Amino acid sequence: MTLTHDTPTTPAAGRGLDADVDGESLTTLGASLRAALDGPFAVERAAARRAFPAEGMLRPVHYGVDESREWTLARLRELSARGFGSSGVPERAGAHADPLAAVVTFETLAHGDLSVTIKSGVQFGLFGGAVTNLGTAWHHDTFLPSITSMELLGGFAMTELGHGSDVASLETTLTYLPETDEIEVHTPNSAATKAYIGNAARDGHMAAVFGQLIVDGKSHGVHTVLVPLRDEHGKDLPGITTGDHGHKGGLLGVDNGTIAFDHVRVPRRMLLDRYGGIDDTGAYRSEIADPNRRFFTMLGTLVRGRVCVGGAGAVAARRALSIATRHALRRRQFPAPGRPEGVLLLDYVVHQRRLLPLLARSYALGYAQNELVAALVAVQGDAPSTERDQRELETLAAGMKAMQTWFANHAVEEAREACGGAGYMSDNVLTGLRGDVDIFATFEGDNTVLMQLVTKGLLTDYRQAWSALDRGGVVAATTRAVGEMVMERTAAGLMLDRLAATARRRPEETTLVDRGWHALMFEERERHSLESLARRMRAAGKAEGDAFESFNRLGPHVQFVARAHLERVMLAATVDAISRVEDAETRDVLERVCSLYALTSIAADRAWYLEHHRISGGRSKAIGDQIDALCRELRPHALALVEGLGVPAQWLGAAILED
Repeated sequence: MTLTHDTPTTPAAGRGLDADVDGESLTTLGASLRAALDGPFAVERAAARRAFPAEGMLRPVHYGVDESREWTLARLRELSARGFGSSGVPERAGAHADPLAAVVTFETLAHGDLSVTIKSGVQFGLFGGAVTNLGTAWHHDTFLPSITSMELLGGFAMTELGHGSDVASLETTLTYLPETDEIEVHTPNSAATKAYIGNAARDGHMAAVFGQLIVDGKSHGVHTVLVPLRDEHGKDLPGITTGDHGHKGGLLGVDNGTIAFDHVRVPRRMLLDRYGGIDDTGAYRSEIADPNRRFFTMLGTLVRGRVCVGGAGAVAARRALSIATRHALRRRQFPAPGRPEGVLLLDYVVHQRRLLPLLARSYALGYAQNELVAALVAVQGDAPSTERDQRELETLAAGMKAMQTWFANHAVEEAREACGGAGYMSDNVLTGLRGDVDIFATFEGDNTVLMQLVTKGLLTDYRQAWSALDRGGVVAATTRAVGEMVMERTAAGLMLDRLAATARRRPEETTLVDRGWHALMFEERERHSLESLARRMRAAGKAEGDAFESFNRLGPHVQFVARAHLERVMLAATVDAISRVEDAETRDVLERVCSLYALTSIAADRAWYLEHHRISGGRSKAIGDQIDALCRELRPHALALVEGLGVPAQWLGAAILED
């Protein structure tokens, strides 16, 4: 798919008017909100929506496993032929890899069947991405053309039954045999069996296999080798044993399975050796001497997958909220004075409180996703970037993936319940969407583990202190130095800092919708939780006894720090994006959306704010009333808000919305 880079045109706002946007009838306010939410990538996303072949985009709900797999593969081949699939994956050595095209394509695919989206991610993002990012020119020229054309289907064999998040401890061995110049791939025990691998159960004919590279009896850490799996008839090759995970809780069209290797030999050149390999003398060589740095460099090249999965999860949430909100604008029940035909669901305050804060959070996540995509393009595009840029990208990608996919699971379930019994009918999409998006919280990194990475990323300047704590040593940094230096480095924007400064002197005198007060509350939550964590770390480092248990007890605090940081990132991104909106009505609506997001976030942590004397009891009680007021103010704009999410109504596919 080719994306253009023209300047987007934002239609004039006006809630009562209609605008034709690429054949889709929108309110002009909805069109303006969509352009604002798509932000710097409005042109690319609009072009993808125009080009996307939407006919037959949803799999028939009655299909079982075999039918779903057949349909998914056929649909992906169709989409790939139309330019959706291998975008962002070069076809040969030296060709341009466009990270923006890859992300926009993945987001667009997520508007349809998620099995197709994930199978695309397995084939092009993971398998193709491993060859692209970890291989050299020979690998590119030899394999990328057949990968991008889908002549060669492959898998990404990292996870093992005994090792998921702990990649460094994988047990599969890749042993170099100098006498034959081959690498022997072996599964030493059942725990080392590769598991949950997409394309492994049926369609894959090759896999990028991760394991411990052993050369001359010495392990050089995790590396990746390409291993053929099946012959031209689809039968396992000698030494290969594949298994089928069969029916799952969702994503029935993806053929997840297991792979075990029994002393399988492949030529040395099948090792993806961009960062480390074996030379012609049989010696290991790498330009990155430090094994840990080499390991994280190799994994860091695969960060795009997390950016894509997080974005796809957010799209799934938008789809569900679009269905539920549009239904709430149609469905009436219980007559009331002056409303003999019944009251619209969305006119009930409890229903507004159920859906509108989720819409607001969708917008905040969308603005933060835009910043994440921009960071990805900066690091993986043509412009030069630093190792620190890469680290910060990895931290933000990890956190955003967790926040977006957790939100997706919550929003889809809330949308299902908001549609009552109708929401439970398969032809209204929500139950299938709920099953498909469930696993998003687990693959491409377990969300809880990713949030730990965020907190450690915030303390990058004190990495040695974290390592010392893990070993039971003493953490030597003072808590205030940690807090102030990390906050200075990770501040999402000076704009939010200036807003907080205006409210710092007398926070209780500010209104509940004062942006400066919101900024101050978000900053205080992040700063204080980070400083207190550093203080607890220091105490744990000095304590005698079980060093692991001392750190283990800090787990909930680590999670809170990461979430507080990401909430602040989302607020900063939203405030910054709104400042760029020129149309007065659009900006006014988005200001209310931002306030609803901010107050909902503060309300969720009211206990923390009260315990730490950041708000009074009276102000805490008033927050709920203010949220209700904002919901009432946004209720007339509900249709425009879901239009702004960027999901065309004709793509929703829910029978509940048909006339």
